[in-house]
Amino acid sequence: MRWGILGASRFAAKHMAPAIHSAQGAQLVALATSAPAKAAPFAAIAPDLQVFDSYDALLADPAIDAVYIPLPNHLHVPWTLKALAAGKHVLCEKPITLQASEFEALETAAADAGRLCAEAYMIVHHPQFIRARELVQGGAIGRLRHVDCVFSFNNAEAVGDIRNRPETGGGGLRDIGVYAFGAARFVSGQEPVSIPYANLTFENDVDVFAHVAAEFPDFTYGAVVSIRMQPRQSITFHGDTGFLTLTCPFNANVHDVAELVLENDGQRIVTERWPAVNQYVLQVENFEASAAKGAAYPCPLSFSRGTQEMMDMVFTAGKRT
Repeated sequence: MRWGILGASRFAAKHMAPAIHSAQGAQLVALATSAPAKAAPFAAIAPDLQVFDSYDALLADPAIDAVYIPLPNHLHVPWTLKALAAGKHVLCEKPITLQASEFEALETAAADAGRLCAEAYMIVHHPQFIRARELVQGGAIGRLRHVDCVFSFNNAEAVGDIRNRPETGGGGLRDIGVYAFGAARFVSGQEPVSIPYANLTFENDVDVFAHVAAEFPDFTYGAVVSIRMQPRQSITFHGDTGFLTLTCPFNANVHDVAELVLENDGQRIVTERWPAVNQYVLQVENFEASAAKGAAYPCPLSFSRGTQEMMDMVFTAGKRT
């Protein structure tokens, strides 16, 4: 499958361009950017890269089968719809929408085009999360009673960063809260019933700290998400006969080594580690298997819609400070 990228973002250059280049069956062949100098790191990965000076020009090329969209959040829906209308498969960065109500348009456009459209939610492709789901739903910790999660970093000094700008759909919840929320949903297989507590702190009309409590059918949930705190990430699934912790669940082998620690009744501790797995490569390969061969995709739009619905619930319930 021949891939193009809309926009020369730093994240795309560091993670997704190398992943597309390395994924089995994938070819990175095109980049659209109005700043030619930004194409250099992409061309270093794919020497035969074709650089377009506009997104529309790339989408008009019939030789390109799929596009990856790493644009600012507020541009995800319009450019995903344009790419689908141009007959491309689309892998768009999270959050693919800003409200759950926008998913209907994406689902309709993908069905009309006969193309795969998905959110680039890489963690569900990693064996760390697949194993966690298997253990939790298989009863390894007994009945799941509580999930707690923290995901934070501090970009207070990056004043112009899109995460700190309300007009680009910035904020901590949309940037990293999707992982804190979606991880609990994926591993448990359950959806939130209510958000009894959400304390949100804003700067410049952008959420920079969130303390969230949620009720799921069988367990309670608590999370801290912030873009104004020392970097930290962890999620724990606590049952009545054991608990399971993912020590580096979101930036596996970047923030730290991907590790799963299971402690059950009797204090028996089992640790599993995946030091060499690249979740971005797995994401591209699973996307290709689904788009080209019809295999089930681990993160369909229906799953992403559920995470956005939880996000909408948090914003609605949020006490703004």
